[in-house]
Amino acid sequence: DISAFELHEAFAGQVLANLAALDSDAFAKDRAGVPGKVGQLDMDKVNPYGGSLSIGHPFGATGSRLVNTAANRLHWEDGNLALLAACAAGGQGHAMLQE
Repeated sequence: DISAFELHEAFAGQVLANLAALDSDAFAKDRAGVPGKVGQLDMDKVNPYGGSLSIGHPFGATGSRLVNTAANRLHWEDGNLALLAACAAGGQGHAMLQE
């Protein structure tokens, strides 16, 4: 149901770890407290125009870049929903579903 995924990658390894966690039953049960994994994402829908490493990481404006890129993608790709996610200092993070 999600048309676009925009993941902030401060470090490439961080995105790879998140993708692996989404496809792990053990992570889902033991760490996220949900009954099963999300599964593999359609990589054609993940950052197809580049992410923070290739576009640039606008310090203090990462959220704005994610929201604007996702909104443009929904318009250009005739999509309905976009999932945005970003890591933050100290192991924090945020996610948003944009319509």
